[in-house]
Amino acid sequence: MKLLFHLTFLFLITYNFQAQTEETIEYKDGKLHYSTYGAGDPVLIINGGPGISSAGFGELAKLLSEDNITIIYDQRGTGNSKIHTNTNTDFTIDLMVEDIEILRKHLGYENWIVLGHSFGGMLAYAYAAKYPERVSAMIQSHSGGMDLRLRDYPDLRDRLSRSQQDELNQLVLKISLGDTLRETRYQRAKLMAIAYLNDSTRTSEVAERLMTTDRTINSQVWANMNLIGFDVSEEMKNFNKPVLILNGIDEIVHKDIAIYADSVLPDSRLILMKDCGHYGWIEKPEIYLKEVKEFLKSN
Repeated sequence: MKLLFHLTFLFLITYNFQAQTEETIEYKDGKLHYSTYGAGDPVLIINGGPGISSAGFGELAKLLSEDNITIIYDQRGTGNSKIHTNTNTDFTIDLMVEDIEILRKHLGYENWIVLGHSFGGMLAYAYAAKYPERVSAMIQSHSGGMDLRLRDYPDLRDRLSRSQQDELNQLVLKISLGDTLRETRYQRAKLMAIAYLNDSTRTSEVAERLMTTDRTINSQVWANMNLIGFDVSEEMKNFNKPVLILNGIDEIVHKDIAIYADSVLPDSRLILMKDCGHYGWIEKPEIYLKEVKEFLKSN
């Protein structure tokens, strides 16, 4: 159960931002749904999870679409993206990388800037490792990292008070024993959401988003990454494109993961934000958005 708490990344809150275009493309494994905003050079935004759709990333895509076309997509088996089968072999990091390449080819881009948030950052690293020529620059946003060292750091529950931990444990036990009430699941999600945020006013919104996580997909992807010993740090030593790394100083993804990435990448810039949780564009927009927009303009 501790591993589940440690590795279940929530990534982000739902907002109603009108996409410029939406399309579902068919390919051999099923259907892949994506949305675009704005116009200009392409920026692919890879949301976190795994097992959660891109529905909550319309806000970020819109904010970054002033001078770029931003693209969000539902990872396989989430949201409006469907796959023909549903087994543990259908949810691997390699297949998720190939989905991104299928999307790039469909859109007709020679290359693009890739922004990966949390688990999406890990997926962005994997994509850049296999297809470095297709990534013109990369943004690592509160990223889970280029290997599995995040398992070595305190998990979600360690960011809660003792009483909150006890309450969370009781809720998890009730659910494991068959409690299917929405209120029980919501209370569990709300306690988990506290650990992700520095701004407590957004807790309810984050909890609603957490409840949409497909835990089967989440477990299958992490099982695959553990099985293969996910680690692309050697490939990243040779990734010579510009990389912007943003992380909170005290958040669910330990800052040392970002510091390590900065030490490995040949051409990176690291921004550590004080008093910031897992969502820099929400809690520290004056820093996060400024740095990202300047990076996009320079690349």
